[in-house]
Amino acid sequence: MQDPLLKLDNVTKVFLTDEVETHALAGIHLEITKGEYVAIAGPSGCGKSTLLSILGLLDTPTEGTYLLNGRLVQGLTPADRARIRNREIGFIFQSFNLIGDLTVYENVELPLTYRGMAAAERKTRVEESLEKVGMGHRAKHVPSQLSGGQQQRVAVARALAGSPAVLLADEPTGNLDSKNGDAVMDLLQSLHRTGSTIIMVTHDTRFARHADRTVHLFDGQVVEESAAPKS
Repeated sequence: MQDPLLKLDNVTKVFLTDEVETHALAGIHLEITKGEYVAIAGPSGCGKSTLLSILGLLDTPTEGTYLLNGRLVQGLTPADRARIRNREIGFIFQSFNLIGDLTVYENVELPLTYRGMAAAERKTRVEESLEKVGMGHRAKHVPSQLSGGQQQRVAVARALAGSPAVLLADEPTGNLDSKNGDAVMDLLQSLHRTGSTIIMVTHDTRFARHADRTVHLFDGQVVEESAAPKS
């Protein structure tokens, strides 16, 4: 049995505001292996996005341990965390987070420039990623010239271009109509079939069914894990 790509052990997250303690996560144990597609589901406020932020090194646990690719995340410097995010984690956000005055091509290329990657390799990666999501013909457009579904495809291409170890998707269909939402889910499923490891936060049970298994959160705790029915 292969070692987990991501492993959380007894992870707790407490937010302190005005002397009030909010327990966002409590005693989370979670293992995700390479090539798996996992949905994190649950009602609003149950801790889904907090969990994804910890997995993506955007936040740190109050207690517990997190191993990414066999490496203990605690104690890393902010610079180390930023480098790992840039090289090993691809983010797909509900709000797309594209830069409005950059072209589609430049949006996808930008994270690669932070690596000091040679221009020729950047070009190859950007073009391949845009073709993979069906947006190669829109490379010179800016985000305002695209539909919401097209913008999300560009966001997926940006995440893919860095060849990340894991793709983290936070409600990737949240700002899309049902047709575009289904198209983005089909895209994620095809990426999974080619070997991508995907962790997706969703409150929509229809979309959770696309995953290999679903981790159900309630009040910051894992209350159930369910495997997808075999087709």
